[in-house]
Amino acid sequence: MVAEALLNNGAFKISLSPLFTWASGIKSPVYCDLRALISDPVVRKSIVEAFKNMKADWSQVDYVAGTATAGIPWAAWLAEAIEKPMVYVRGEAKDHGTKKRIEGFLPQGKRVVLIEDHISTGGSSVSAVEALRTEGLATVDEILAINSYQLKKADDMFASASIKTTTITDYPTILSVAKEKGLITEENETLLADFRTDPATWAEKHGL
Repeated sequence: MVAEALLNNGAFKISLSPLFTWASGIKSPVYCDLRALISDPVVRKSIVEAFKNMKADWSQVDYVAGTATAGIPWAAWLAEAIEKPMVYVRGEAKDHGTKKRIEGFLPQGKRVVLIEDHISTGGSSVSAVEALRTEGLATVDEILAINSYQLKKADDMFASASIKTTTITDYPTILSVAKEKGLITEENETLLADFRTDPATWAEKHGL
């Protein structure tokens, strides 16, 4: 199970004391860095296979795109598995040369599926889709990811941008597995689950 692999590989960390600080300044009980998974060939293979099985018919997809940087290896392995061309999307446009965000050769008007490793607030994912739509004139309406916090903010952003998201695992599933493995108590599972409600105020709300 991918959720268990995330915990076993340290790709998904849980800590109530001390809390993690996200780049946004949010105090969080969880931290997700899926780069650890690329070093495990068994897990890597299972994730690529899961991505591959997310669509019954890949003939309707012309290109696979990965988000820089963590989505790039997964996009590359998936593209190889389904025999499709691949590009990746920079977080920001280059400040020199062509000043583009899309790297690789993407003819205009192609149908593209974007690969993410992890979805938190959804901002970087939507930005990557917009780059593919504007710079590449691509049709992009779907993102596949390994994991998602399933935050309402992300759901709202994806809905506004007409993007469907599908993930291999998600935050509630990982918490459930963590409880089964004895990593957290049932009480802590409830506390951690509440983080999705309003991440910005969660720590203060619970006196942490």
